[in-house]
Order: sequence, then C-alpha cells, then structure tokens
Amino acid sequence: MKKIILTAVVIFAASLSSQAQLVKFGIKAGLNYANQTGSDINITAANYDNEAITSYHAGLIAEITLTEGFAIQPELLYSTQGATYKNAAEEFTNKLGYLSIPVLAKFSLNKSISLDLGPQASFLLSERKNVNFKESETFEFGVVGGLTLNITKSIFVQGRYVLGLTEATQDATVKNSVVQVSAGFKF
Repeated sequence: MKKIILTAVVIFAASLSSQAQLVKFGIKAGLNYANQTGSDINITAANYDNEAITSYHAGLIAEITLTEGFAIQPELLYSTQGATYKNAAEEFTNKLGYLSIPVLAKFSLNKSISLDLGPQASFLLSERKNVNFKESETFEFGVVGGLTLNITKSIFVQGRYVLGLTEATQDATVKNSVVQVSAGFKF
C-alpha cells in the first residue's frame, strides 16, 4: 500500500512539474473598504448609523490555467471586515478577522485584463468589538466579482467586490460587504 501511495505522489509531482506553466503561485495584499448592511442594525434598543471602515487583506493565491482565456484562482486570505456604529452620544467599532477562501473563475478579456467571479467561504478567526451584538457567526458565505489587471507576467493589481450572503451576527440581520483593492506577485 505504501508503494502505491509513493508511486502516486511521484507521478503527481512529475505531472505538476511538466505542467509548471499551467500553475502559478503568488502572494497579494491590499486594502478593504468594509461595511455591514442590513435591516436590523439596532444595538441595545438604540438606532445607530453605520459607517464603513478601512482595513486590510493579505494572503496566497494559485492560478491554474485550464484553457487559453480561462483559469481557476483559489486564494487563502486573512481579511478584516466590519463597521463603525455611531449615534449622537456614542461610537462603536466592530472589527472581524476572517480566513477567507475565494475560488474564482478568471475569464480573460484580453492579454492584460480578466473578469473574476466566484464564491467565497470565510471563517471567523478574531473579533475586536465594542458592539453589543450577542455573537458573531463563525462562518460566512459570499460571492466575489472583480477585475484583474496584469501589469507584467508576474505583477498584477485587482479590484473586487465581496458581498456576504449569510448573516455576520446571530442576533441581527447584518451582512458584510467589502470593496478590495490589492496588488500581488505571481512566481
């Protein structure tokens, strides 16, 4: 059994090295302009206005070319999201740190620009809040849409919008939404 597993690993590694042009790995980082939207943004029976926060994201990418003009790009990102809540007397910030895993279909519009669309699963890793929400949800599902501009074969910039489809808290109808601008490098 060990020989079969070892043989499979060697064959898999050899096939990856022979198709190295088809798989590129990279890193990226950038800014988030994050907000929380919903119909039930009430905190301790008082109404607050919510405002977006500026935060960050960073992580790893893999671009897997399937055909000319089409690729799949899974990513592993740390992303901070949330909002600031204000009324006449108080101000609170709800900042959530997620491990986000978008899996994007990349449609090349030309040699430099691609349209990126796909789902994203996010897992709550950290929470810094001054908001009296009962509990934040530990899993969030969303959709991603954006554009990638390849400046060179290795350097790229991206702009995208992430819309949360599931609630960010257990006691309110609040969803995350994030505009992301990032730059990265593919090896």
